[in-house]
Amino acid sequence: MTTEGQSLGLVDRGLYALFAHHTDDDRHTTTRERYRAAHPDTGFGLYLARVYGLAWLVLVLTSLSTGALALALPASTFDRLTTALGQSVPVLNRLALPPVSRLAVALVLALAVGVGSRWAVLALGNRYLSWVAQARAADIATTLPGAVRYLRVLASGTHDRTEMLRAVAEQEAYGETAVEFRRALNRGTLTGSLDVGLERVASETPSRDLLAPFLLKFREHANQSPDSLEGYLEMEGRLLSHEQSRRHERATGYLELLAELFVVLLVIPALVVLIVTVMGVLSPRLSQPITTPLGATSVRSVVVYSSAVFVLSTGIVAAFIVTSLRPRNTAAPSYGLPDSLVGVLRTGTSNPASALVICLPLGLVLASGLWWLGYRPVNVLLLSYVGASLPVGLVAVRRARRDDAKDREIQDFVHAVAGHVALGRPFPEAVRRVAEEVQLGALAEDVEALSFTLSLADSPNEAAADRRAAALDQFVDRVGTPMAEQTIGLVVGALDAGTDAEDVFETLQTEIGRLYHQRKSLRSALLVYVAVGWTTALLVVGITVAMNVYVLSEFAQLSTVASSRTVAFDPSAIDPARERYRFYVVTQATMLASGWFAGTASRGFYEALLHSGALVLSAYAIYAGVGLL
Repeated sequence: MTTEGQSLGLVDRGLYALFAHHTDDDRHTTTRERYRAAHPDTGFGLYLARVYGLAWLVLVLTSLSTGALALALPASTFDRLTTALGQSVPVLNRLALPPVSRLAVALVLALAVGVGSRWAVLALGNRYLSWVAQARAADIATTLPGAVRYLRVLASGTHDRTEMLRAVAEQEAYGETAVEFRRALNRGTLTGSLDVGLERVASETPSRDLLAPFLLKFREHANQSPDSLEGYLEMEGRLLSHEQSRRHERATGYLELLAELFVVLLVIPALVVLIVTVMGVLSPRLSQPITTPLGATSVRSVVVYSSAVFVLSTGIVAAFIVTSLRPRNTAAPSYGLPDSLVGVLRTGTSNPASALVICLPLGLVLASGLWWLGYRPVNVLLLSYVGASLPVGLVAVRRARRDDAKDREIQDFVHAVAGHVALGRPFPEAVRRVAEEVQLGALAEDVEALSFTLSLADSPNEAAADRRAAALDQFVDRVGTPMAEQTIGLVVGALDAGTDAEDVFETLQTEIGRLYHQRKSLRSALLVYVAVGWTTALLVVGITVAMNVYVLSEFAQLSTVASSRTVAFDPSAIDPARERYRFYVVTQATMLASGWFAGTASRGFYEALLHSGALVLSAYAIYAGVGLL
């Protein structure tokens, strides 16, 4: 069976047969519109069938687990819960209701939770399309200004709209903007009219305020005259650049609010644990055991470990929000794994993805050694995490510094080549002279390789244009930075379109200078949040260590006055060793969350490993150094 050009597997065929009829329901009209904006790889019917299948599976699982949990609760706990529920519901708390059997309550509760879970999955499936569409719209807002400037350069060499759009669509650096241009070209090919393709994409794109009006105006000015199109692209490029700057300022403001909220959310759990620990002396009920399906515990234990889980969740959410708000050109590139194991080992010191593959097994070996040495389970996990994350983070920082050095040198390389091109020299000769005369530091080997490859394309009977494009693509791959991909790719398409080389490099100088300045300014602004993450972590360490050293140690002396009838407290409620361990767990959870936030704000996932690992190791060293472990 196939649907919308896709070959379906056994599970998908079954789901499609069971739930595909829902695609014609009127209640999914909005879902279909969101699907068009999100533009996922799966067809609409298959996507909806998968969502319905998952919803029914969740209904069955949650109903069975909820019913089993309700029946497994101890009788005393079940009675207290039903009593509390009856007292909290209006009207029911005024009626004298007969006792309800546990089986009936379990069935009603299982049915309610199951139906609610099914509804939640269906709502999330619909909402997921909105999230994808919003992410695509944000990517378009980031990449459209550069694409428009690229179109302006292309317009000076060719007036063929199809060729111009295809040149942008082939550049992966333009992200979702390139995807939308490819969709317009495909629609134009199917309908026989590019105008129709542009209109269809403008009506379906998630970027209704930027890309949709641009496509319609691009079609209008392209149908008038070449001069009208060039003038429109130049004006639109400036307007979009200003709008992009305003978006970056708004994103920076959102990050400031996020940082303030992050500090509050991480400090509060440590203070709550402190208060609950002290109150345990004055309120013995906090230490009384309570029965749960997982075993007996106390209210204070639940509060402490719930605080640790809350802190970890806060760190994950904060890191995700930072990734969403941060402009894409300030993040580290995504590093791919080599195809072979030998390639992974060879690039282990230069590729963070390879380093992660190598360090994960080493982390497992370290965990086994720590367990054999008698470390507590929490420290086994934390220290093995440190052993795996720190080397990967160090490799990522080393790679990032090398990439930054190459980005700095790319500016000098482009300026030098532009000067030679302005003197009338061919592009291959200009590159050769720059490679011989200019000191380019980290970029020198890549430029020399480009010069050699271009020299092979000097003969016109060797398809010089294709060889030149291949040489520049190889150069971009060797450099391996997003800036190189976004800027050098402009040269390839513009020269292939027949644009004058001097005009290309004049535009490229402006483009690369603007991108580099923007990236450095945003990078400096994001470093503030690295300081926020570290400051918050060290503040929590200071609070918890001070609590352990100066407060908990004094509780042992309270037993000397416990026999006094005028003192109403239970000194045995505080076990200093146990409380120190609980504080340590909450502290290390804070270290992980702060490190994830700081590292993600700095450069992304791999640097988050470095910061979180360093903070965890620092907290362990402090606690062990003062004798709290």
